[in-house]
Amino acid sequence: MQTVRQIAQQIVDREGGYVNDPDDPGGATNFGVTIHTMRRLGLDLDHDGDVDKHDVQMLSRAQAVDIFIKHYFEGPLIAQLPQPLQATVFDMYVNAGGNAVRILQRLLIDMGFEVVVDGALGPQSIASVQAAFETAGGYLIDAYGIARRNYYLRLADRRPASRKYARTRAGQKGGWIRRAEEFIAPKYHLSQSQFNKRVASWA
Repeated sequence: MQTVRQIAQQIVDREGGYVNDPDDPGGATNFGVTIHTMRRLGLDLDHDGDVDKHDVQMLSRAQAVDIFIKHYFEGPLIAQLPQPLQATVFDMYVNAGGNAVRILQRLLIDMGFEVVVDGALGPQSIASVQAAFETAGGYLIDAYGIARRNYYLRLADRRPASRKYARTRAGQKGGWIRRAEEFIAPKYHLSQSQFNKRVASWA
């Protein structure tokens, strides 16, 4: 069984190093930690009185791992989810914040549980996830991963500037889709033809 730190290190690997993509609402980012997060946490690493892209560039891999564990795993109570589900929800929380929990809550509603879609893991949501996992087991992990993939695709439907994260210039699955499918059993991965059909309207 992987430790939380090992999972966080894998997330850092997926996120990569420093980027400042104008099409990314997250702004300047290093190891997946955005400038907005660093400002919220007051991480003025160069001690010049503000938090800007230079501070983001100075962030270390180890600092990113610590931030993820404290603020994206322990803070949102992901540790209280069934252990096999933790890695995918943790990964999505780093990537999409509270939307990671909203995706899970909507999935629970689809399964017949009564929860509020508020992006926060409270006692009702946690109990419902545990009950759902007892019933569905590994299928719940696949269902969550598929819901993640659908979230990314719908986001790209609405925001053309984000389509480059879902589809490469060569027409293959982009980073968002590959990332979601890392947590989905291979039999539920989209084939290239299925993917092409899904994104055909993007032109």
